[in-house]
Amino acid sequence: MKIGTVKEIKNHEYRVGLTPNAAGAYKNAGHTVFVEKGAGEGCGYTDEQYVTAGAKILAAAKDVWAEAEMIVKVKEPLASEYGLIRENQILYTYLHLAPDRPQIDALIKSKCIAIAYETIRDRKGQLPCLKPMSQIAGRLAIQVGAKYLEKPWGGRGVLLSGVPGVPHAEIVVLGAGAVGSSAVKIAVGMGAHVTVVDIDNDRLEYLEDIYGSQITTLYSTPENIDDLLPKADLVVGAVLVPGSAAPKLIRNKHLPTMKKGSVIVDVAIDQGGCSEASHQTYHDNPVFTKDGVVNYCVGNMPGAVSYTSTNALGNATLGYGLLIAKLGPEAALKHDPGLLEGLNVYKGRITYEGVAEAQGLSWTPAIDAIT
Repeated sequence: MKIGTVKEIKNHEYRVGLTPNAAGAYKNAGHTVFVEKGAGEGCGYTDEQYVTAGAKILAAAKDVWAEAEMIVKVKEPLASEYGLIRENQILYTYLHLAPDRPQIDALIKSKCIAIAYETIRDRKGQLPCLKPMSQIAGRLAIQVGAKYLEKPWGGRGVLLSGVPGVPHAEIVVLGAGAVGSSAVKIAVGMGAHVTVVDIDNDRLEYLEDIYGSQITTLYSTPENIDDLLPKADLVVGAVLVPGSAAPKLIRNKHLPTMKKGSVIVDVAIDQGGCSEASHQTYHDNPVFTKDGVVNYCVGNMPGAVSYTSTNALGNATLGYGLLIAKLGPEAALKHDPGLLEGLNVYKGRITYEGVAEAQGLSWTPAIDAIT
């Protein structure tokens, strides 16, 4: 199969879909790999490294799109790329379709085969291609939250750890999955007081077993959220409904009740955000203030640590990519039911229920679409 990767064009996105090692793995499996010139520069990979791995460098993205049977990316295609997507071409990347009607319409129109990293499941029912980015985003949420709590950045002027005689910062983490548990890990390590909220008692029990009295766990109810937000210095929105729009747990009415200069980091922004106030921001202008609360809503947080995240993502996605390249998309999807969960759009039809429900559209079960 002809495999291609292009330079990401989303604002301040520095990751790349294939590392030189991944390109070499495809090449060694008998496939041809095309890489856009300069695609890996944002995470420190040179064209020469790709050539050494056996890839062919092409001058422009349009050339890669035109040659490749499967495009391996990091982020969803943007409007300027829609016209480059071909019928029957495999698009293998993060899509986050639920809140993005223009992209849905473009993928349907193209009649491509769109496989989303974020809905692929493994044998345990977990999300293996989303997990590494969730772990990175959760860790970064505390790092950037700490920064924007500093007074020069618009925050309250609060140190997460406090000092003797001064209270520790109060951090509320909404969601105890991969993002939330990673945020809790860093927050506890930095000495903050942490409350984590979820509707999954097993996850809350798991975190309490690890951290004991270092954290407080609460079942997620509107009343508990109403009580917690006014006390919080930093809130991390870490909720996820795979493939669907994130639930709005933080309402506009909450913001005036919160401390002036407190910070919300809405990691769920890729799926529309878990705060009503959220709208997507970018690394060059990452925050906005509403009702005195600093809101950080960057949709590609892991792009800030591009080397780490590119390699972590490659570790998670390469095996599935090699399977698709070896068997072809239909056979690979039938072979691995978890990979089939990743099929969001197939030749003009939506094949993931959560995406369809978010936009009020009809859908076809993935197994029916490919048979």
